[in-house]
Amino acid sequence: MKAVALLRPPYIPSFPSRPHFYCLPKRTNLPASCSSHRTESPVKAEDSTIPRSEEYRYQFYDDWFLDLFRNKMVKEVGWDSEKAGYDGLIEVASRLMLRRTPSDTTDAAVRILRSLFPPFLLHLYKSLVSPIGGGKLAAMMVGELGVTFHFCFSSRVTVITCQWLMGICKVNSVDLPDGSSWESGVFVERCKYLEESKCVGICVNTCKLPTQTFFKDYMGIPLLMEPNFNDYSCQFKFGVLPPLPEDDGTLKEPCLEVCPIASKRRGAASDMVIMRCPKA
Repeated sequence: MKAVALLRPPYIPSFPSRPHFYCLPKRTNLPASCSSHRTESPVKAEDSTIPRSEEYRYQFYDDWFLDLFRNKMVKEVGWDSEKAGYDGLIEVASRLMLRRTPSDTTDAAVRILRSLFPPFLLHLYKSLVSPIGGGKLAAMMVGELGVTFHFCFSSRVTVITCQWLMGICKVNSVDLPDGSSWESGVFVERCKYLEESKCVGICVNTCKLPTQTFFKDYMGIPLLMEPNFNDYSCQFKFGVLPPLPEDDGTLKEPCLEVCPIASKRRGAASDMVIMRCPKA
């Protein structure tokens, strides 16, 4: 384990907190109601003004990653927002779900992730890097960087390349199916993507499910992502297979209380209880 510890990169601080939520524009073609006989209520996340433990220091490559990801998403959607920066990215992500089923949205998001890499690189990584050490090396690396290598380079690449998208990330240890523990996890302290979108469906269908599919099918690394809709944190577990859809509690989550779409439905049918996000 001493050799593994030497691979960990220096700690990277987090994004500054955002004291306000970005509001999506009104759309007349959104579903008008969603009802259930269950007594579950919308998830109420913690106050977004709660201070973060640390602040993120802007990196010179952040804008490059944002522009690259947004351009690929715009190409898939066929539409771009007039808003610049991160706010515009969230609008494009919302449009990605428009007039698509959750499954179609997930498939589109997987295509976006694939388009970020040269096809030969994904093939070589899956064929040559992922099998090393039964996949443990690749899983551990994915945890701290996140996009370059698979099992070992995956966790570490995630932290370096994805903090502009998710906020502060830290590599942590996770339990693998064989009973061992490896530093192949990534803990997102408070996901900026979820906080700004305020939507369970966007989180599940444009991030969690497609990312799990991408790493497993195109990089050869099992990945389980466990978003927490109460505090906006998220745990990545590289080397762990996700449960079947019918056993995944994330897919049964109710809408966030701050979700603008859920607010419209509650306004249209105040006597109905929202059970689960219809977009999840």
